Amino acid sequence: MKNRASNRSPVAAGRKESDGGVDVDPAGRSAEPRVAATDSRPPRVGFAGKLRRSWPLLVFGIATGAGLGIYFLGGSDRGLERPLELTLRPIPAIYSPERAIGYLETICDFGPRPTGSEAMKRQQEYLTDFFTQNGASVELQKESIRHPLTGEAVEMANLIASWYPERPIRFLLCAHYDTRPFPDRDRNDPKGVFVGANDGASGVAAWMEMSHQFSSLPSDVGVDVVLFDAEEFVFAEGRDDYFLGSTHFAQQYRMSPPAVAYRAGVLLDMVGDRELQLLYERNSLRYARDVTKSIWQTARRLGVRAFVPRTRMQDIRDDHLPLNQIAGIPTTDLIDFDYPRPGFRAPQYWHTTEDVPEKCSGTSLAAVTWTVHQWIIEQSGK
Repeated sequence: MKNRASNRSPVAAGRKESDGGVDVDPAGRSAEPRVAATDSRPPRVGFAGKLRRSWPLLVFGIATGAGLGIYFLGGSDRGLERPLELTLRPIPAIYSPERAIGYLETICDFGPRPTGSEAMKRQQEYLTDFFTQNGASVELQKESIRHPLTGEAVEMANLIASWYPERPIRFLLCAHYDTRPFPDRDRNDPKGVFVGANDGASGVAAWMEMSHQFSSLPSDVGVDVVLFDAEEFVFAEGRDDYFLGSTHFAQQYRMSPPAVAYRAGVLLDMVGDRELQLLYERNSLRYARDVTKSIWQTARRLGVRAFVPRTRMQDIRDDHLPLNQIAGIPTTDLIDFDYPRPGFRAPQYWHTTEDVPEKCSGTSLAAVTWTVHQWIIEQSGK
C-alpha cells in the first residue's frame, strides 16, 4: 500500500495499515455470558502483497505441521484457527452489549458520514446532546480544509466532550467519527453506500457506552472523549491526506497546552468485530509501550481474551501518530486490523458495503469498554 508525506499535515498521510516500519519525522517532514466469535476476516492489504511479506512464515508453518493450529496464508497475524472466546467470565452488567450495539446502529442510521456532510452534522448534534446529558461539556473544534476533488472549503470539526477538566489525572479517549466517502474496496460497488459500522462507528459507540461510568470515576481522574473528523476524507489513494482532524487537535494541544496534561491516550478503531482479537500494534509499542502493555495486563487480569499479547508484524498508521509525534501524548491504538478473519477466499468487509451493524458485536464493544474503564481506575492509583 502507498503512503506519502503530506503537504499540509505534520505527519505522513497514510491509511490505517502496514507501512513496512517506515517512521515519520516528529518535526513533520516526511452482563452477558462469554461468547465465541463466529465471523472470518480478511487482510487489509491485498492478498499478494501480504503473502509476499509472509512467505517465510508460511513455509515455517508447513514445515512444523498444521497440528499447532497456526495459519499464515494471506499474512495473518492471528495465529488461531478456532474462534476465540472474548471473555473467560461474564462481562459485568454495567457494561451493556445491547446498549452498545444500539448506539452503533443509531449512528449508522444517519447513513454515510464523510466530513462536511449533512449526516455528519446530524451525528454531531446527536452526540453533543448525548454526551451533555451524560455530564460532559461539549465543544466542536472547527477548522476549514480543502475538498480534494473540488478545491472548495469544507468545515472539519472534532467533537470534544470533557468530564472534570480540573482534576489532576487526565486521560484522552479518542476515535474517528467520519466515514470514508465511498466503499472503495468493494469489488462490486466501489461507489456505493458506506455506513462504516466497524470502521467509524464502533469506537464512538464504545465511548458512548463507557460514558455511563464517568460519573463514578476516581475523584482525581478526568477524561476527554475526542472524536476526530477527516480521518479518511480520501477520494484518491496516494493523493489525499489522512488524519487531518487528529493532526489539527495535536497541533492545537502543542501550541496551547491545557492546564492539566493528559497522562495517556487510548484510540479505538475497528473494535466491533464479532471475532475481536486485539494485538499489540508496533507504533503503539514504539511511542507508548507502558500504556499499551498495561492495558493488556488489565485485560489478562479480567480474563478478556480478545486482547492477545502478541505483536503484529506490521505497523499501523492511524490517528495515534500525530498524538504521539506532535502532541507528545503517549497514545496506544486498539485496533483489530483484520475484518473479518483473513484466509483464502474469506469475505472482505473493510471499506466495502458489507461494513454494516450486522457484522458487528455488542459483546466486543462491551469487552473493550470494560477493559479500558478498569485500566483507568487502576492507573489512578499509581
